[in-house]
Amino acid sequence: MGQRVYECDQSEAKELKKILAYDPYLDPNIIPKSREVDDKQMAQMSEDEKKAYKEQEEKVQAAIKKLKSDKFLNVIFARQECELREGKAIGQDNGKLYLYVKAPDEFFPTAEERFAHEFKTVKRAPAEVEKKFIEIKEDEDSRANAGFGAIFGG
Repeated sequence: MGQRVYECDQSEAKELKKILAYDPYLDPNIIPKSREVDDKQMAQMSEDEKKAYKEQEEKVQAAIKKLKSDKFLNVIFARQECELREGKAIGQDNGKLYLYVKAPDEFFPTAEERFAHEFKTVKRAPAEVEKKFIEIKEDEDSRANAGFGAIFGG
């Protein structure tokens, strides 16, 4: 797993927050609703209901296939560990936001390509800022884990 930090102007915060929370595989506007049907339920359906069910499943599978071919929609930040903070929260420029991302190494090249394609100011933070944010994050995680250990007797 890799860890990276990106920075951007506050002006792009709203759009950045949207992509951080978005999972296209959960979007009913992209993938039509599917329903689970077992063999017993299928046996009780009329021929028209079976036909409608099969047509709907074909639409779902076609939508999933199309979605899988879109490289930018498959950069799903909602499935990664991400944290967005204002600059002053990590001792940096107050006019900037800093995004921490922990993800598999192969995630980052396409994520950075998506940033370049969709945003004007999102870029990788300078090495010293990245190092500082990662240290802050790891320290907070360590303290949180120690707190849970104390609560649960660990």
